[in-house]
Amino acid sequence: MEDLPTRPYGLDDQLLRGVREERAPRFRLYRWEGVAVVIGRGGKQQLELDRAALAADRVPLYRRPGGGCAVVLDPGNLVVSVGLPLPGIGGITSAFTHLSDWFRAALADCGVPGVRQRGVSDLALDDRKLGGSCIHRSRDLLYYSTTLLVDPDLDLVARYLPHPPREPEYRAGRPHGEFMGSLRGMGLIDDRAAFASSLKAACAESLPAAWERSRGPGDGNH
Repeated sequence: MEDLPTRPYGLDDQLLRGVREERAPRFRLYRWEGVAVVIGRGGKQQLELDRAALAADRVPLYRRPGGGCAVVLDPGNLVVSVGLPLPGIGGITSAFTHLSDWFRAALADCGVPGVRQRGVSDLALDDRKLGGSCIHRSRDLLYYSTTLLVDPDLDLVARYLPHPPREPEYRAGRPHGEFMGSLRGMGLIDDRAAFASSLKAACAESLPAAWERSRGPGDGNH
């Protein structure tokens, strides 16, 4: 089967334009509407997607600028995207760590403590994945996006995504339904709207400090 057509993942373009213009950090948190699949910059459709199922269901397919394996987005997902003005083109690893710490601390403030970064870019609680992140670096700009599994339809993940071609060690070969968790399914939240509102406030309050840590002591801007 031939590859399916993809669309650029441009939902955060306005966010990134604002960061470039204002030279200040920005973030947005939004609930995904509808169902879509997003594949990473270098992802291979024949390895990561059930193209026949996607075509039959007419599911839109996006290609994001960052790396990582394909993900399914549905209304049970929250997306948190961040743009940081960072000089040059380096500092990816440290910025990724600082932003992961920033988001995990915001989750703890909202009653979801104990989330850890596992594998390359997963957010996990115990041995269940609760989210995945990606990062993209261009000159003077860093883009970070993470998808949080609040109450996703894991049957859709099983339908559209075969077992990934690579996996973190802690997955241990488990199928999607045994590996992926959700905040609601694990009894961590009750009201999705209230949780999203609290998380947005916690992220906004702590983002300036995360930006300062990401900039580091020697970038000439302190």
